[in-house]
Amino acid sequence: MITTQVLDTARGVPAIRLPVQLDIFITGQGWHEIGHGVTNLEGYLLDFAEPQSEGLYRLMFDVAAYMPHAFYPSITITFEVRHPKDRYHLPLLLSPFGYSTYRA
Repeated sequence: MITTQVLDTARGVPAIRLPVQLDIFITGQGWHEIGHGVTNLEGYLLDFAEPQSEGLYRLMFDVAAYMPHAFYPSITITFEVRHPKDRYHLPLLLSPFGYSTYRA
């Protein structure tokens, strides 16, 4: 399962209603969207479902929709799924001039 949470570290609150898109890379065809949504009241987006297969995925965060004056208007996290049945939770810690991410 692929999930994310976005926390606004500058304000100390979850980033609510931040649009996120999930894509998969298909060799010879490029990136294809397989899911999208917006973060909930706790900053979570939990309904991307199971990864389809091993491979490269990316989460694209529309930061400008949440924080219009952010230095990074869009953030992309590209990661590799090696075991599709594992849980892949990728939090994003966000501020106007920086960000951090990790796998939890």
